[in-house]
Amino acid sequence: MTNRFLSSHARIIAVGCGCISAVIYLIMINLTLAHIEAVSGYIPFDLRPLGYGSADVAELLEALGTDGRAYYLAYQIPLDTLYPAMLALTLIATLLWIGQGSPKSVIVRVGILLSIGIALFDYIENFGVLAMILTWPDVSDGLVYAASAATIAKSVFTTLAVSSVFLSGIIRMRSLRALTTRPKVGVWGRFDRILDR
Repeated sequence: MTNRFLSSHARIIAVGCGCISAVIYLIMINLTLAHIEAVSGYIPFDLRPLGYGSADVAELLEALGTDGRAYYLAYQIPLDTLYPAMLALTLIATLLWIGQGSPKSVIVRVGILLSIGIALFDYIENFGVLAMILTWPDVSDGLVYAASAATIAKSVFTTLAVSSVFLSGIIRMRSLRALTTRPKVGVWGRFDRILDR
């Protein structure tokens, strides 16, 4: 039922959630995350795709001070609670929209799983950041490691999920072009058939 609904309304969901995601992203980049970096002099956890260590966490949280940590909790965390779900829905709906001719293709299915993974790891990251701020200055190394691992995983999954959308779009355009031209036999033709299975 859910899959049928998403497939039939994919374009509307993709555009709607995409607009919401873009607005939240711009607010975070230009306001909340920019403020956190300006106050502390350090890059916020959310913008560290390669992760961070205990020393990095101590530097940032110490530099933020009480007001800065409160700001992180009051503004950045709530925004980043909405963003992962909106981004995941945008990517999933876009994949279903692009892949309407072959919704069960390998690329579409893998892309959907990756999109869900983005949201999952982003929420784990948020929970980790929340816990680190609330337990400061007694932040455990295990908590830092878990939060950092979630940040890295989120970054990797985001790159792969966005790549799957672009790849699906390329395959879709090739399929549409093939309908208006004589089919060609070659590496790309075999590749398309494999991905559409």
